[in-house]
Amino acid sequence: RPTTIGTSEPYVVVIRTGLRVDLGGEVSEASAVLTWAEFRDARPDLAEPGKALLYQFGVGLAFLGTTRRDGRPRVHPMCPVIAADGLFGLIIPSPKLGDLVRDGHYAMHSFPCPQNEDAFYITGNAQRADPRFRDAIETAFLGERSWDIAPPGFDEQSLIEFRIDSCLLTTTTGHGDHDPQHTIWNASG
Repeated sequence: RPTTIGTSEPYVVVIRTGLRVDLGGEVSEASAVLTWAEFRDARPDLAEPGKALLYQFGVGLAFLGTTRRDGRPRVHPMCPVIAADGLFGLIIPSPKLGDLVRDGHYAMHSFPCPQNEDAFYITGNAQRADPRFRDAIETAFLGERSWDIAPPGFDEQSLIEFRIDSCLLTTTTGHGDHDPQHTIWNASG
């Protein structure tokens, strides 16, 4: 249940994992976020078709939405990597990386399918990944493309892990399906 912290000045404090304190001092439970492995274990019926949609072209492809400093959305294509039991991205030094480091909130959507309107959409929090995962993610990224050598500037990219708090899976019978099936899931129940 929410608890108020007595203060005359608004501020944000993270007391411990699982609690959120807003600018007015209200304490509430933070929404749960799961690693890809935890999501897969909790909802394999969503994770398996979701991974298939992210990898429908042989490599991970998705649109990544973030929030700019002024609150406006920013959306670009990116190459997610599902490996080492996580969902990762190698993000070039850019305003998008700045968004992820500053705010952490993201939305990711699979590329459109050529044969139907199936879609996979997730939201959650992004964070710099444990550097111990870097070799596994780089190997997976290069392997997906059958590359032996990393491209120029590859070592300048930041390894980001995307944790999941909600998911939408849409399945259809083809383009123009008048009865698409939507499955919505939230980590917080």
